[in-house]
Amino acid sequence: MVTWAKVVGQFPPTNQKEPRTERVFERSKRVVRHDFPAYSARRLAPCAALGTLIDPLRAICYSPQTFVSGVNAMLIAGQPQKQPADDSAPVVNWEETACPLCHSRHWSPLLEAQDPHAGGDGFWFAVVQCDSCGTCFTNPRPDEATIARHYPLQHAGDEKHHQPRARTWESQRLWHAKAPQPIAWHGDGRLLDVGCGTGQFMKKMHRRGWKVVGIDASSRAVQRVRDELGLPAYVGMLPHLDLEPESFDVITMWQSLPHVHEPLALLHEARSLLVPGGKLILTTPNIDSWPFRWFGRHWSGLNLPRHLTHFTPVTLPQMLQRAGFVTPPIRGLRQASWLRASARLARRQLRAARWQKLLTNFLAAELASWVCFFAEQCDCLLAVGYR
Repeated sequence: MVTWAKVVGQFPPTNQKEPRTERVFERSKRVVRHDFPAYSARRLAPCAALGTLIDPLRAICYSPQTFVSGVNAMLIAGQPQKQPADDSAPVVNWEETACPLCHSRHWSPLLEAQDPHAGGDGFWFAVVQCDSCGTCFTNPRPDEATIARHYPLQHAGDEKHHQPRARTWESQRLWHAKAPQPIAWHGDGRLLDVGCGTGQFMKKMHRRGWKVVGIDASSRAVQRVRDELGLPAYVGMLPHLDLEPESFDVITMWQSLPHVHEPLALLHEARSLLVPGGKLILTTPNIDSWPFRWFGRHWSGLNLPRHLTHFTPVTLPQMLQRAGFVTPPIRGLRQASWLRASARLARRQLRAARWQKLLTNFLAAELASWVCFFAEQCDCLLAVGYR
């Protein structure tokens, strides 16, 4: 984990004091310190003096760490590591990684958050931001051999299907009313769904005439697709020996790219599987969004440690272009269900403000999601890449 000594070492000292306010949450009996520095390129130095007092406290500091898009991001200071008391807790092999986009090893801490499925007693995971290109990624992270232990059994093969799809009426409107359409709903082409889960999207497109194939890291999910739907699916991830180059017209990745340890290599392989003129369609959470700023480490789009790369409207097309794709403008998809999930998580951790608790209400979350949509601040991105 990122220790306090490591965190404060990222910030050069400065003699200028930043205005701050302090509030005590009566229910948690913990002091939460908020810093609101001016919009500038200075980094936060007062954290260094606070480092020796952090053991009994949990401090949240907002710093002018900026995304490439120019909007200030949040720094949440390091949290004390809680070791599970259960001896049967999964063993984690940690690896420290370079930036998945530019491979730089110079980064700054962005936040730390707990596994939302751990029930308050699990590990804390750090998200950092590359100083060169602005890509956000989980670091350090569980390696490929142990990351599967962080997927709850009850969600095996199903988790990504709780993520946004083109199934709500507003998403249908996005796909049908705006040109160019990401994918024709009716056709006889060949489609590969990467991270197919239980195969619900495959089933829908198969009924519309597509020749569909799925691939997923979960053997249980793949077996379910084969047995219940009778559709071809493979266990594993790209590259795969059973998939030949230039064999698909469309490849879809619904919330799959953040789960991959090497997303750029995956995109390169996906491009090789497409015929000339074929297209890749993917969705991913947007960490450069209002919902992330509203909820911070309680934002449901973080999903640590399962999400390893956290994209923005700037870094996602950069990665697609580096893999050789031609990318039209990125779109935003509104997700009221994510807002409600974030509000419930914040309320469960006794850290929700009154207005955040209000977003657990269906109508309030719907209204807030429409505000994000029209302000181009949705927390879900839809991207299309052409070979």
